[in-house]
Amino acid sequence: MNKKRLVFVFSLLLCPIIVFAETFYFSAIPDQDETRLLTRFNKIANYLQEQLAVEVKYIPVKSYAAAVTAFQNDQIQLAWFGGLSGVRARTLVEGSKAIAQGEEDKKFVTYFIAHSSTGLNKSDDFPRAIAGKTFTFGSKGSTSGRLMPEYHIREVFGKGPEDVFSRVGFSGDHSRTISLVQAGAFEVGATNFKVWEKEKALGNIDTSKVKIIWQTPPYPDYNWTIQGDIDNRFGEGFTDKVQKALLSMKDKVLLNSFPRSAFIPANNADYRSIYEVGKKIGLLD
Repeated sequence: MNKKRLVFVFSLLLCPIIVFAETFYFSAIPDQDETRLLTRFNKIANYLQEQLAVEVKYIPVKSYAAAVTAFQNDQIQLAWFGGLSGVRARTLVEGSKAIAQGEEDKKFVTYFIAHSSTGLNKSDDFPRAIAGKTFTFGSKGSTSGRLMPEYHIREVFGKGPEDVFSRVGFSGDHSRTISLVQAGAFEVGATNFKVWEKEKALGNIDTSKVKIIWQTPPYPDYNWTIQGDIDNRFGEGFTDKVQKALLSMKDKVLLNSFPRSAFIPANNADYRSIYEVGKKIGLLD
């Protein structure tokens, strides 16, 4: 063996080999197009792996309910939930807790949007003229796309959506709600204000066809929720380490993928109002 070959083999032996004892899995509610979600959360997995020094993998799910079930079954240990799905998950998994939320999630809002053919315009008052029209929510388990808009519809009309509108649909995600209303498939819909802003910035919204007609009062929404026994499995202080990694996320590319300006601390008590609304309109047992 020549000298060059010996040096090469020796250098390989000196290279550190990283072996992870256990993988830390996380997921997120599918509130946008699946392809975008994969791009978005694989970047977050890489960031968390660097910060936590454990292997981190993103597990995609098909629905809000599937995200909650995956958390309940310990298929994931961390999740980016909406307000309602987070409450559901924490109710089902003892000791689990919200540890972070977006800066914008303290005062989140839902936009009611309408196709131009309705003649509806933006107002500070709830748009009672939506009665009798076709209406689409987002996912059945969405806080901004279902829970809060349904709450306000019931408060104003004194009855459920099926008795207010000529037809009610569930698009599955916020981006699709916008597309359906813009196309005229539904006359009115309810969508997450952050998704509206992002789709508009991407040039996907034609305001000559679809417009905002009302926004809800603010409420708490998205949150990072973690399993309660995580320190027993990954080491003392691991929960704090995960929270610190989230709160320390400064890369604008990562933050814009949510999109959020920053993450701030959160706790279960922050979402008490979501629990109460969910109970009131029958979306929580």
